[in-house]
Amino acid sequence: MSLSPAAEAIVHGRHADPFNYLGLHFEGDAPVVRVFLPDAATVKVIDDTGQVSELPRIHEAGLFAGRVASGDQHYRLQARYGDREVEMEDAYRFPPILSDMDLYLLGEGTHLDLYNKLGAHPMRHDNVDGVAFAVFAPNARRVSVVGDFNLWDGRRHAMRARGNGYWEIFVPDARAWDKYKYEIIGHDGLMLPLKSDPVAFAAEVRPSTASVVIDANKLPKPVRLEHNPNAFDAPMSIYEVHLGSWRRNPEENNRWLTYRELAAQLPRYAADMGFTHIELMPISEHPFDGSWGYQPTNLFAPTSRFGTPEDFVELIDACHRAGLGVLLDWVPGHFPDDPHGLAQFDGTALYEHANPQQGRHLDWGTLIYNYGRVEVTNFLISNALFWLERYGIDGLRVDAVASMLYNDYSRPEGGWIPNRFGGRENIEAIDFLRRANTQVFARHPHATTVAEESTAWPMVSRPVDWGGLGFGYKWNMGWMHDTLDYISKEPIHRRHHHGNILFGLHYAFSENFVLPLSHDEVVHGKRSILGRMPGDAWQRFANLRAYYGFMFGHPGKKLMFMGCEFAQDTEWNHDVSLPWHLLERQPHLGVQNLIRDLNRLYRSTPALHQLDCDGSGFEWLVTDDANHSVFAWLRKGRDPQARVLMAVNFTPETRHNYRIRVPFAGHWREVLNTDAAVYGGSNVGNGGRVTAVVTSDSPELHLVLPPLAAIYLVPEV
Repeated sequence: MSLSPAAEAIVHGRHADPFNYLGLHFEGDAPVVRVFLPDAATVKVIDDTGQVSELPRIHEAGLFAGRVASGDQHYRLQARYGDREVEMEDAYRFPPILSDMDLYLLGEGTHLDLYNKLGAHPMRHDNVDGVAFAVFAPNARRVSVVGDFNLWDGRRHAMRARGNGYWEIFVPDARAWDKYKYEIIGHDGLMLPLKSDPVAFAAEVRPSTASVVIDANKLPKPVRLEHNPNAFDAPMSIYEVHLGSWRRNPEENNRWLTYRELAAQLPRYAADMGFTHIELMPISEHPFDGSWGYQPTNLFAPTSRFGTPEDFVELIDACHRAGLGVLLDWVPGHFPDDPHGLAQFDGTALYEHANPQQGRHLDWGTLIYNYGRVEVTNFLISNALFWLERYGIDGLRVDAVASMLYNDYSRPEGGWIPNRFGGRENIEAIDFLRRANTQVFARHPHATTVAEESTAWPMVSRPVDWGGLGFGYKWNMGWMHDTLDYISKEPIHRRHHHGNILFGLHYAFSENFVLPLSHDEVVHGKRSILGRMPGDAWQRFANLRAYYGFMFGHPGKKLMFMGCEFAQDTEWNHDVSLPWHLLERQPHLGVQNLIRDLNRLYRSTPALHQLDCDGSGFEWLVTDDANHSVFAWLRKGRDPQARVLMAVNFTPETRHNYRIRVPFAGHWREVLNTDAAVYGGSNVGNGGRVTAVVTSDSPELHLVLPPLAAIYLVPEV
C-alpha cells in the first residue's frame, strides 16, 4: 500500500510537525489513532472504558494506523515485541506544555524565568508521570529528543512545533537521571550533530556530552545569609577559588574533591582565614579543563566533575552556614564552538552572529553572543537569575566585560563591524548588561554584580538611571597593574615610580572598586605574586607582606586568588592541588598568619571598610617622600572617632623618628605590623603605643617605620 507524504515523512523521521499526523485524529467523524513504534509486532489501543482496538500495520518500519472505538484522548497503547507485551502511554496524545503566554513572553524576550519552561522537567502531565522537553530552534525543519528512554532514535519522539521557534514534547517514559540530547534537521535538510540542551540542569562528565534530566524543583534550597554581604559599607574580602585545584586527593590518583568534600573543607578554611566571600571560577559545564570554565557549553548546569546539582547545593549551603557570601564567575560574553553546544544550534547562527567579524573572538577562538536577538538576551538574563534563585548565589562576577562593550575589541583595522551610528561601541551588549543588572538588583536586592572591565569605560558601577552600566562593583585593573609593576622593582628604583602608587587615588572613588589579585596574575609566565618580588629570600617575603598590608589599607574591596594567601612560590597549575606543603615552612606560614590578621582587622574596623567607595573615607598624609618610598594616609569611618593611620615603607631601610602630621593629639596604638616576628619579619616596630607630639603647626607622630613593611595605627580614644 502506498503511503501519504505525511506517513512517509514519519517513517523516515522527517515530519516537520508529527503531532499533526500521529496520535488521535478524526477522518470525517471517525476517530483514528496513528502510532509509530519501530520493532513492534502488533499495537492495540485501549480507551478509557477498556475497549480495545487493534491497529493495522501500514508500514514495516513500525507505522500503525486505524479506527478506534472512542475519540477519547485518554487512551493507552499495548504493543507486542516478540513474546513480550508492553502497555504504555502515547507521547502524541498529550496536550501542549508551553502556554500561549509562555510563547508570547518568550517571543518578546521577557520570560525571565524561562528555565521553568525550557529544558527538561520531570512532571505529572494529564495525570501521567514523565518529562517535558522544550527547546528553541526556529530554523530547524524537525527537532527530536533522543535519549535513554527511546534508544536514541530520533524517529520516536519528534517534537511539536509551537510557534516563535519553540519545540516541545512530553515523554511519558522518561524520568530523572535519563541522559538525552536533541536531534535536529536544519533548514537545508541536513542532520546536525546531536546537541546538548541549552537549558539542561546537569550534564555528563566530560568527554561525554549528553544532558541529564534533573528535577530542579526538588533541589534543596541553601540557607540564605541573614546579613547583606555585598553592601557598600560592608567588609568584602573575597577568596577566589578554582574548585578543581584548590585541593585534590593524592591517595586516589590525584582526583578532584567532590562538592561534598569541598563543602566539608573549603568554607571552614575560608572562614578561619577571615574572608567574607568565596568566588568560584566558572562552574557551568564546560568540555575543556584548560579553559578553567571560561568556555561553557551548558550555562544552567553546574559541572558534573565534582558531583550532582544537589551536591553543589550542599557546597553553597556550607558556605552560607559559615557566614560566607558566594560569588560566581558568569560568562555571558562568549562560548566555544564545540559541535554539541550552542554553535550553529539549529543549522544557523542562532546564538552567535553569522559574520565572524562580529561573532568570533580572535584571541580565544570562541563565539560571541548576538545581543541584538531578544531570545538570546532573554536566555542569558534568565541564566543569571537562575543561579541567584535556584542555588542562592549571592552575586555574579561578570567575565570579560570589555570584550562585550567594544565591537573592535582585539580586532585589526577593518576587521570589525561598526554600530548603526558608525561607532565602536556594541550598543546591543550595553543594553543587555544594563538590563541584566537591573533585573538582578530588582529581584535580588542583596545580591551584587562585579564587572571584570579593563578599560576606562565610564560609570560601570553606577546606576542605569544615571547613565551607568548598573554593576555593583568593578575590578580595579589599573590599581592591580600599577602596584604590581611598582612592587616588582628593586627598592632602590622605586623612587622613580612613586606615581604608580599615587595615581590610583586620583580615580579610586570614580567606581565602586574591588582590588583584584586574581588567577590571571599568576599564570602565563607572569609568575606567582611572591615570584614577582625582588631581592633575596627574606626581602621577597618582606616585600610581599608589605604589599598585602598596603592592599588591605587601600580603599576598595579585596580579592585574592587561592594560594596567594600563603605565598605560593610557583604559578598556578589547574591540573594539580595547591602546594599546601609550603605551610611547613615558616615564611609561608607567616604570610598565611598575616592574611588572617589583615582580614580580621579589616572586618572589625569600620574605618577600613565602611567608606571603601567614598572619598570622604580617605586622606593622604605623606605623598611626597619618593626618596624614601614612604606613603602614609588616614582611613575614616562614619563615626568621627573611627580612624586608622597607614604607613608603608617600601625600602629595606628602617626609618627612625619618621614624622607624620596627624589631625589630633593623643595616643595611637600600633594594631598591626607586617614586620612582626609572627609573620616572619624582623620585629621592628613602635612598641605598641605612640604619642602624638604637639608642634607649632599640628600634632605629629614620631614613628619607627620597619623595613619593607606596613603598619596600622588607631587612636586611643
